[in-house]
Amino acid sequence: MSKLINNLFRSVLLLPFVNVFRSSVTSSKLSNTCNMHYLTQEEAVALDQDLFNEYKFSVDQLMELAGLSVAAAVAKAFPTSTHNSALIVCGPGNNGGDGLVAARHLTLFGYNVSVHYPKRTPKPLYESLLHQCKQFGVNILDCLPPPNELQKDYKVLVDALFGFSFKPPVRESLKPALDALIDGGLPVCSVDIPSGWDVEKGPGPDKALKPALVISLSAPKLCTQPEFLGTAKHYLGGRFLPPGIIAKYNLTLPSYPNQDQIVQIC
Repeated sequence: MSKLINNLFRSVLLLPFVNVFRSSVTSSKLSNTCNMHYLTQEEAVALDQDLFNEYKFSVDQLMELAGLSVAAAVAKAFPTSTHNSALIVCGPGNNGGDGLVAARHLTLFGYNVSVHYPKRTPKPLYESLLHQCKQFGVNILDCLPPPNELQKDYKVLVDALFGFSFKPPVRESLKPALDALIDGGLPVCSVDIPSGWDVEKGPGPDKALKPALVISLSAPKLCTQPEFLGTAKHYLGGRFLPPGIIAKYNLTLPSYPNQDQIVQIC
């Protein structure tokens, strides 16, 4: 009996030190992800071209990997238990294609998914991705409801409007979609960069999108530094990068846990 009491007493004394150790390990892991190289717009474009030309990745291959990473990050940050319906706003470029892929995967993850795709790209790849969405039961919205009504049907918004090639100003035809993301009153998950932001300088002086989550793809861009994102969660999806790319662009990337395709960064 006395031995049991001694063991219990020792456990009580050690518990605070164990918690401190665990906290310090977690803090260390996150702090290690802060010391990263953030890509300029020029570097981001060049990296993509290297993947296509030097490493022979195809557009649809990278899009599938990116869209799956986006869906995984959204599910991690906003699970179906609390956010079971999602509206994905897709733009006309590769960022929009990532959103179409993410829509399919989120449906498989158990979400009720709708897509708004106001300026469709007339290319076979994008037409196929949209067709797949329809076949998986994704609701395609031709018109958006007013921003103040989005909360009636959705719990989370996914911003796949503009990618790292974006340069202000926003085209008039896409302003309503961006306004819905800004004024919808729902958490917004931005694909690679928050739409409307300068890729290097972050949000401009006008009313800007304030994402709750950013999913960087391949490597984070300058506008996703903590000073711009504030309290937003930040995940990275880019486990497919070849070692040569990582070395060429001096990328210091966090380690992906287990078989995960995403990792949270500072």
